[in-house]
Amino acid sequence: MRTKLNIGLIGYGFMGRAHSNAYRKVNHFFDVPYQPVLKAACARNELKAKAFADQWGYESVETDWRRLIERPDIDAVDICAPNNVHREIAIAAARSGKTVLCEKPLAMDGCQALEMVEAVEAAGVPNTVWYNYRRVPAVTLAKRLIDEGRLGKIFHYRAVFLQDWTISADLPQGGQGLWRLDAGVAGSGVTGDLLAHCFDTALWFNGRIERLTAMTETFVKQRKHNLTGNVEPVGIDDACAVLARFANGSMGTFESTRYARGHKALYTLEINGEHASIAWDLHDLHRLSYFDHRDESITRGWRSIHVTDADMPYMDKWWVPGLQIGYEHTFVHQVADFLANLAKGEPTSPTFREALATQYVCDAVLASAREHSWEEVRK
Repeated sequence: MRTKLNIGLIGYGFMGRAHSNAYRKVNHFFDVPYQPVLKAACARNELKAKAFADQWGYESVETDWRRLIERPDIDAVDICAPNNVHREIAIAAARSGKTVLCEKPLAMDGCQALEMVEAVEAAGVPNTVWYNYRRVPAVTLAKRLIDEGRLGKIFHYRAVFLQDWTISADLPQGGQGLWRLDAGVAGSGVTGDLLAHCFDTALWFNGRIERLTAMTETFVKQRKHNLTGNVEPVGIDDACAVLARFANGSMGTFESTRYARGHKALYTLEINGEHASIAWDLHDLHRLSYFDHRDESITRGWRSIHVTDADMPYMDKWWVPGLQIGYEHTFVHQVADFLANLAKGEPTSPTFREALATQYVCDAVLASAREHSWEEVRK
């Protein structure tokens, strides 16, 4: 008999759908001791919130997140709202003794994120941040190979995240669906939205980034704001390029833009070590590329590992070898890990504190671009 865990979801957009789908699927594939119950969905627009709740099977609707947090029948609060409200909601939820799950980036900046970390740790409540790419089986397998020392000493880490959806100067900023273009709501542009994923994976794979230098660009300087109707300055970064030094002595390069024609969500990473290299591409997410210099010279070369066998991360829970899974499953994996760890009283990575480290990297990027300087990343 599984213990029920009543979920209160705040926000019904893209991530609200992804998380709801994961809660509904997890018990069908993973033998975990908890059963998520979709207890309440919360959003300011009652009609849209009810439509979302009906579609996904939530039992009730709230239009004020404070009322949701106050409800004694809510065990876990899942924050899928825009970045500018993460801090206030998470702190209130923690003080109410609720388990807290929060979308990335953790906050608008490191100062807010630190307050959130202190709140969940003072309250002693379980917490995690949805950096879901960690749980792509091929990415998790790469982590295993790195931890086993197969690459040897790491020399280079490079990551790229390219999109093309904001190129038109006619695209407005702000409001539902376009809040990521409003700096007052998002905090930053591609740095917090896309590079945060790259930084989280890099810190997980390769350890702490000590210092960096960065440049950013905002190509469209003014856009009409959906909420005010006025043409207003654009405060987010449309593109960003970063040079970084890791604590282990390796070099890192990171690039992200929303102005790369032909790319909808191209996230690639490559790591070069003294013995071997690893590469991964979100567009072919079930494959891991691997090169090992220790192979016999006449057969040495890049190999493409099809990550579907049962001895590979998470894959024993899905289909037969050769049948791959996709993006949505990364959220199912995070829910499964969270529920399993919850029963054992163990943290689920990345915790708020781990996500704080990523937030500090983002802060250093924005400071460097602003000051045209090398920046030390706060520990």
